[in-house]
Amino acid sequence: MKTSVEELEDNKVKLSVEVDEQEFEKAVDAAFRKIAREVNIPGFRRGKAPRRLLETRLGEGVARGEALRDAIPDYYAKAVTDHDVDVIAAPEINITDGEDVGPVSFEAVVEVRPIAQVPGYDSLRITIPAPVASDEDIDTQIDRMLAQHADLVAVDRPAVEGDYVTIDIAGSQNEEPLEGLTAQDYSYEIGTGGIVPELDEALAGASAGVEIVFDADHPDPDDDPLHFEVTVKEVKERVLPEPTDEWAAEASEFETLAELRDDLASRMTKVRKMQAQMSINDKVSDALAGLVNVEVPEALVSGEMQQRLQDFAMRLQAQGMTLDQWLESSGQDSQDFVDSLRDTAARAAKFDLALRAVVAAEQIEVDDDDLEAEYVKIADQLQLEPKAVRKQFEDADQVSALLGDVRRSKAMAFIVETVEIVDEDGNVIDRADLEPPPDDDDTVAEAPADVAGSVEDSTDEATAVAAGTETEAETETEEGTE
Repeated sequence: MKTSVEELEDNKVKLSVEVDEQEFEKAVDAAFRKIAREVNIPGFRRGKAPRRLLETRLGEGVARGEALRDAIPDYYAKAVTDHDVDVIAAPEINITDGEDVGPVSFEAVVEVRPIAQVPGYDSLRITIPAPVASDEDIDTQIDRMLAQHADLVAVDRPAVEGDYVTIDIAGSQNEEPLEGLTAQDYSYEIGTGGIVPELDEALAGASAGVEIVFDADHPDPDDDPLHFEVTVKEVKERVLPEPTDEWAAEASEFETLAELRDDLASRMTKVRKMQAQMSINDKVSDALAGLVNVEVPEALVSGEMQQRLQDFAMRLQAQGMTLDQWLESSGQDSQDFVDSLRDTAARAAKFDLALRAVVAAEQIEVDDDDLEAEYVKIADQLQLEPKAVRKQFEDADQVSALLGDVRRSKAMAFIVETVEIVDEDGNVIDRADLEPPPDDDDTVAEAPADVAGSVEDSTDEATAVAAGTETEAETETEEGTE
């Protein structure tokens, strides 16, 4: 078989393949054997009829057509491998000779992965939140704790946002009372929007003894409006305690306010370091993708979208839910979901091109130790022996794809190690300042609720990428996209 490759416009190449008659004859013979298993010839068991008899009965053209359909994909695949063509879409194949007799020739035009450049990748700078809690951060946390110990004191003045009012409320629709919107002596904080926005507007400026009547839009725009009758019975303002040593002793396990502030600073700094560590990969991937100087082909974006959608659907299925059910329960519009998925896929495809560019620029290679370490890593995840994992990759002819994944992972590690990290004020952050102390395992469990919650929220964000338990940047480097 003779092959050649020619670069075309629009990020495509043309593979030209010539198969001599003797080689193609093997494919024709295999086609006759296949046909023999599918037809009944009197006097012969299925699959045992000789080729000459089949040629007489069916004609050689039937087997030649079958051979072309079966063999050309194999010839094409071998040509792609021989010329190391990085295809990203299905080929357009045109048989130029040999459909009826003689040697076979065909051309395959296929889109290939573009080769990107990422100028400036070795001098990237990313901005992350400062890993140390500031005095303002601690003050904010103290204010939250003070609010939890606040007293509500009745006042003789009009209500303002943040006040609590005791109200009798009666809601109805089309003159029919609504049980869920009717209550007596109900305590409501103005400004929360907990019922309808119009209620907060009506209560602002109201005094005890005032009766308010108003209509409000139903949360469902297709439903009829709501009608409210509200009586304000009392206005209370929230009075915070003074942040003193006495208060600190009552509100915490510490004897003084200074000790409480020191503890909050320590815990919040641990949280910020964790958040910073989790954000670095995402920041690096965004910055690196932004350097890519080529247009991302639609084939790459579509392929990435399909893979992510398939992964997400499988995770939903494991939870006993379909994608339609998830969209309905989450209240998300299907088109908004698709648009969001496309944006994420386009970013991932661009980031992948960037990593490949770094691999080429830095001439990153993978040795046997690197590959063995990856087999061990995968084996741990799948609870298999590394030898079994290696055999699976070899049998599936996926070692080359795995090598590409490891190269890109090493490229990402290289960028993360060399990127300059600064805070919002432009101050350079030493990587040593991002290292958590040895007892960091208990940070979330021991931290005050607001602090611990911020850790959990960040963790959720880091693990919610179309794939399960990794950050998006890590997922993109580890998926098989070679």
